[in-house]
Amino acid sequence: MSEQNYRNSFGKSTQDITLRDFLAPLFRRRRLVILSFCGVLLGAVLVASLWAASYYEASMQILVQEHRSDPTITPSPNSAVGAGGMITPDQISSEVALLQGNDILRSVASICGLDKPAWHPLSFLAPSDPVARKEYELERATRKLAKNLDVEAEKTADVIDVTYGHRGDPQTTGCVLNNLSRLYVEKHLQLIRPAGTSDFFAKEADKYREALQDSETRLADFGRSAGVAAPDIIRTDLAQQLANSIAAHHQSQQVISADEQRIRDEEAQLAVTPSRSATQQSSNAADILLQQLQANLLAAQLKQIQLSMKYDASYPLVQEANQEIAATKAAISSAEKTQYQNQMTDRDPTYEFLREDVARTKADLASQKATATALDHSIDSMKLQLVDLDQKAVTQLGLLRDAKANEGSYLLYVSKREQERTSDALDARSIANVSVAVPPVVPVLPAHNPVMVMLIGFFLALTTAVAVAFVAEYLDPSFRVPEDVVATLSIPVLASMPKRAA
Repeated sequence: MSEQNYRNSFGKSTQDITLRDFLAPLFRRRRLVILSFCGVLLGAVLVASLWAASYYEASMQILVQEHRSDPTITPSPNSAVGAGGMITPDQISSEVALLQGNDILRSVASICGLDKPAWHPLSFLAPSDPVARKEYELERATRKLAKNLDVEAEKTADVIDVTYGHRGDPQTTGCVLNNLSRLYVEKHLQLIRPAGTSDFFAKEADKYREALQDSETRLADFGRSAGVAAPDIIRTDLAQQLANSIAAHHQSQQVISADEQRIRDEEAQLAVTPSRSATQQSSNAADILLQQLQANLLAAQLKQIQLSMKYDASYPLVQEANQEIAATKAAISSAEKTQYQNQMTDRDPTYEFLREDVARTKADLASQKATATALDHSIDSMKLQLVDLDQKAVTQLGLLRDAKANEGSYLLYVSKREQERTSDALDARSIANVSVAVPPVVPVLPAHNPVMVMLIGFFLALTTAVAVAFVAEYLDPSFRVPEDVVATLSIPVLASMPKRAA
């Protein structure tokens, strides 16, 4: 065969590469392929059995929302309620940083037992002092926890995803996230709400309750000791009575002055008013007197006759009889000329009215004077009572003010205490501007399926083995087939012998 024909036949053979030609390096490097495949597969099996089968992940989601509208702490009974704003990316970043705080992670590591002494490559650097070693292990566990804790904020939602992976007991992952969420909410509430407000208001409420009880006791003791329940009301009534008494006293003085003037006027009228006045008057002649005188004259004449018969005219008895007769006749003559008037009188009504009115006015005057004297004593007594009641009212008003002030403070702090209790109850239920929307759950299955890891390891081992064979084939400078000699040296191959035959 000529050289040109050999080259044409060889070029044609090099262009028609078969599957055998493609797999030839694998057969030539089968030992390397087997070792690579078994090594990678063994590594995958070890990873699946020692790591993937015991690696657990737990996750939770924290929702960031507007602040809860808690009443603002003010001294007034009615507290203003603040309104929350929109959630900003800075707030989300702040919550993420708060979740990754070193103090929270240290507490979580201590609670969940992550700081238990264990062997690691740097164990020889641990201090020998127990206290210092404990701090060393806690710090190492905290750093490891921070490294394994993945905290990411959603870009399109106000949600923070928290994931923690741990190789070992699956309860550890649940413990870590549960305590992390609890401590995070507590820390968050401590930052946004004053600490100890509930206890403060409770203590203040108890203090003012005792003060109120003391004020009420002093007020009741004052009523018993003073002997008056409501001096202010009694003082008002007594002041009205005093005003009425003073008015009555002035009125009594006016009446006394009027009665005295009336008595003087009526006595003056009585002095010029007759006590009796004529009621009937009649004129009569002296008929009865004449009859008597005539009878006396007749008797005197009979006596004169009898004496004349016995005695001489010069006898004294006879002369006396003559004189009696003459006097009687003269009296009869005078009586005949005289007229007698009969007049009847009675009590004068004006005089009697004045007299009775004077007597009645004097009695009224005495009564009014007695009333005025009694009113003077009553007014003096009521003035003294008013002064005493005024002092008692001032004292009672001071006690009432203290009681009302203590009552107002007590009611205020009771209201604030209930508000804080409500806030604490809401905080205990995580009703805040952050809440655990999806709580962590203790994982049951590993985070990575060991079978899937081994399957991936199988394909990775297969790929690695093929890649290693081709790389080794590429890096090997020796000739393996006659075509390599022709392609490299451009000389014809006269004969070739298989390696096995050789």
